[in-house]
Amino acid sequence: MRSTVEYQNGILTIRLIGELDHAAASAAMNAVEMAVEEYMPRQCVLDFSDLSFMDSSGIAVILKSERLMRQMGGGTAIQSANAQVMRVLEIAGLAAMIQDSKKECGKI
Repeated sequence: MRSTVEYQNGILTIRLIGELDHAAASAAMNAVEMAVEEYMPRQCVLDFSDLSFMDSSGIAVILKSERLMRQMGGGTAIQSANAQVMRVLEIAGLAAMIQDSKKECGKI
């Protein structure tokens, strides 16, 4: 798994690329933590447009990202999840993040 980071107008967008599974979750969380520390954003968007697979380890990354952003007074949103990732989010009760992000770059 790889990631790219973009920061603009207080919004940090982290694009996760490849598979977000147990083996990649630690690297993904490190990428989020480093980017948040560097940019101190008010909003973190996890862009899943290039994520081909996610298991329950990805849920941990999402929840840890949200906790980190809430400590800073911000929030986390997800954008562009494919059908497989969306199914994992639905099972975990996190699918609403997709709808919220369309409205206001939403929060969990």
